[in-house]
Amino acid sequence: MTKDILVKISGMQFTADNNDPNEPEPVEIIAPGEYYYKNGRHYILYDEFMEGFDTVTKNVLKLKGDSLEITKRGSSNVHMVFEKDKKNMTCYTTPFGSLMMGIDARRILVEESEEEIYAQVEYALDINYEHLADCTISLRVQPKKLSAGSCLEQQ
Repeated sequence: MTKDILVKISGMQFTADNNDPNEPEPVEIIAPGEYYYKNGRHYILYDEFMEGFDTVTKNVLKLKGDSLEITKRGSSNVHMVFEKDKKNMTCYTTPFGSLMMGIDARRILVEESEEEIYAQVEYALDINYEHLADCTISLRVQPKKLSAGSCLEQQ
């Protein structure tokens, strides 16, 4: 894997902007980033720009075996830990206020090759100690210089 990458993340987002705040919105982010492999972990760094905000959110993803950590710093701040069959609690600070978030990962799939890393996490999401939804997040990392016919070009 090269240092310069493209990151594609697909999942669901729960926002106060929706007409129905209990109804999630599908979200897909494709961003340039940087990749490192150190001490048995994959590190993926990328910036996220939220519509309507001037602040950049810095994201760091750490992937090792059957665990994924996502750290966001900027307009939203959170450190989410996804570990198979383990519930992790965290405080998610957004421009709209803070929430106590529970993440109970049920399945973590990681596929690696020299040219791609793919991960999918299925988890239960709790907000303020109430079950909100069963969710899936997908992550695909590829070199920035894509070959013809790659997954990111097709989508």
